[in-house]
Amino acid sequence: MSRNAIYMGPRLKRLRRDLGLTQANMAADLEISPSYVALMERNQRPVTADLLLKLAKTYRIDIAALAEDGGEELAARLQSVMAEPIFSDIDLPALDIADIATSYPGMAEAMLRLHTAYGEERLALAERRDSEPGLAGAPAVVDPVAEARAFIAARRNCFPALDDSAQALAEHGNGLDALVVRLEDHHGLRVRFVDPAVMLGSQRWHDSHRDQVFVSRLLDHAARKFQLAMQIALLEARSAIEGELAKGRFAGDNSRRLARRALASYWAAALLMPYRAFVRAARDHRHDVEMLSREFGTSFEQVCHRLTTLQKPGEEGVPFFFLKIDRAGNVTKRLDGAGFPFARHGGSCPLWNVHTASETPGRIVTQWLELPDGEKFFSIARTVTSGGGAYNAPVARRTLALACAAEHAPLLVYADGREDEPPTPIGVACHLCHRPHCIARAAPPIGREMRPDDYRDTGLPFAFASD
Repeated sequence: MSRNAIYMGPRLKRLRRDLGLTQANMAADLEISPSYVALMERNQRPVTADLLLKLAKTYRIDIAALAEDGGEELAARLQSVMAEPIFSDIDLPALDIADIATSYPGMAEAMLRLHTAYGEERLALAERRDSEPGLAGAPAVVDPVAEARAFIAARRNCFPALDDSAQALAEHGNGLDALVVRLEDHHGLRVRFVDPAVMLGSQRWHDSHRDQVFVSRLLDHAARKFQLAMQIALLEARSAIEGELAKGRFAGDNSRRLARRALASYWAAALLMPYRAFVRAARDHRHDVEMLSREFGTSFEQVCHRLTTLQKPGEEGVPFFFLKIDRAGNVTKRLDGAGFPFARHGGSCPLWNVHTASETPGRIVTQWLELPDGEKFFSIARTVTSGGGAYNAPVARRTLALACAAEHAPLLVYADGREDEPPTPIGVACHLCHRPHCIARAAPPIGREMRPDDYRDTGLPFAFASD
């Protein structure tokens, strides 16, 4: 490539897009072929002096600004990035960086976006340290909810030792009456179903002084079973739970407490839905959540939880991802057995029907999903309620989503007849999704340069220079 020739591919491409033109439009204006425009934009043909003059005249652009090599600015930005200490041992002469910016502008732009994202994360961490007394120069304060979730996610929400412990007890019975008898005979605890006002609004209270366990009588059958199973977990599964916690690393007591509570819930669910019986039933019923709920006497949500735990080595089930959100979009529960790349910060994609399922309360809605990298998932979503049980009792409605990779969808009854439905293109979160033409976008993605759009209004929330 001659250094005296005018190669301005990225600059020409940006100009054309800023003007709202296709390659065919520009070719017609300049009286050349569309293929020649394409070659110039790829820096495979130079822009001649005559063509440069025609560009300036046709589009009323300052020829000096137009003739500037767009690669110079890109090279300068790239050069500043390469000055980072992390790259200090890499030999990258300025001439090589200029060649990359000119010949491979896409790769240069990708590098700059990654650096921008890295810089923003580093700045956010620094600001957080500065805002917390005594934290300057110290590790960031860990969010206990995030740390507990990370502990569970790192093990794909599967704890075989807890499954085995609960399975042994389930063989002696796991119905409501059997759980009551277990507490009475093995722990000397009398179980009473009472008005929640007696327990100051609680759902369950272990009164160790009077050897009683109170459970709210406003709870339905499935919830009563789960509360008793939780009480048994706290009494009989402590050593198994502590053994699992000892394998993790927690920065604070709150993180450990949350993880302990999650493992107690896991054990309780394993008692009500023993692993082997549940895996077999899930396969037989093709993961029909309502059928499984009736067979095991558990709630829709409890079954969804349990479906995310079936990754015991040698006895694996379908890997599922579970999400629970409230009406404001806050994530109240997240369990990952499927490797779904859900955003750890910020909101999830508004195109996912977990955000619209509340429009049809109690009804299961399905959706094929496609992430920007082409990975496909199949999702079901449905609303559930908590509370209630009496006329004036408060009720909270939330939405659950259960998703698995597309390859497992044929094993789900919900996917029957929906094989040919087009997937909905979603992103992990707006600030991480680089799909440029999304009308539902709430924020620009990290590292993207905005386009001025002085010549047109696309109707999209954001327009980007590289579109």
